[in-house]
Amino acid sequence: MFKDFKEFVMRGNVIDMAVGIVIGAAFGVIIKSLVEDVIMPPIGLLLGNVDFTNLFLILKEGTVAGPYASLVDAKKAAAVTINYGMFINTVISFLIIAFTIFLVIRNINKLRREKEVPSPAPMTKECPYCLSAVPIKATRCAYCTSELK
Repeated sequence: MFKDFKEFVMRGNVIDMAVGIVIGAAFGVIIKSLVEDVIMPPIGLLLGNVDFTNLFLILKEGTVAGPYASLVDAKKAAAVTINYGMFINTVISFLIIAFTIFLVIRNINKLRREKEVPSPAPMTKECPYCLSAVPIKATRCAYCTSELK
């Protein structure tokens, strides 16, 4: 059983998938930082110093009555909130990740197309009567002398 498990784990597809998951998780952390630390501050500044992470609606006040200055304060007070600012950050993160993956795949496909060299035009054709290879411009087969179209 251990031998079968080892064989399963060492298959190329499983290892490729594991590498993809690890790199994907690391990429997710980078994108999250990009959104939270680089993209959202200027957007918040343009919208009047709005910090999207602190946009929330209070459904039920917590042990300490509101208003709460931040989402952290609301959580500390055990208030029930709808965190739509966090949702906005998540949507922006998703869009950035999707667009980045689109650009990467697009460039990979472009590189693949550049590597594909069109096959040269055929130099011969097959005689339909004797199945011999004759030059493409030939009007008669050199082997069976049949007329070719």
